[in-house]
Amino acid sequence: MIVLRELTRNDSAALQRIYSPESTRFLRRGPMDAAEARRAAHASESYAVQSPCSVHALGIDLDGDLLGIIKLRLDRPVAALSYILRADAWGKGHATEAVRRILALGFGHLGLPEIHAKHHPDNPASGRVLLKAGFVPTGEQAGFTTYAIRPPRTAGALRSRTRGPATRGSGSGARSVSR
Repeated sequence: MIVLRELTRNDSAALQRIYSPESTRFLRRGPMDAAEARRAAHASESYAVQSPCSVHALGIDLDGDLLGIIKLRLDRPVAALSYILRADAWGKGHATEAVRRILALGFGHLGLPEIHAKHHPDNPASGRVLLKAGFVPTGEQAGFTTYAIRPPRTAGALRSRTRGPATRGSGSGARSVSR
């Protein structure tokens, strides 16, 4: 079972392995060199101490092995989700599990009304991850297939909506993830 955890400066070498030529093939960026990996690890530590936190950049960890990164960006008009895994971790369900966990943070603790994601059309496996997690395709933008998801509605939420407007806490002070 994976764990989502804050990244530290000690994760630089793992970040470089994650952002390899194979894993970045469908991204608008190339592989990370050592200096960029150190900057990315430092930036992730900085995100974690922001209040309110505008980017939740978390490591996807399996038994102490950092397999990937998942981010929930709140610094956009609509929250955006992204993820990347090392190539040797593909096809094992880790991305889907990580997406489901960060959606629980986004819709639960943070109270977000909607989250967007996208993937390159030549990377259908990433699209399957999003679909399994409940995302719905919304079209294309700048050569990427786009998706959105809204929080699931429960019977209790539907009943309360018929009685009047629902209230939701902003959760803007959240800085860490319940694991």
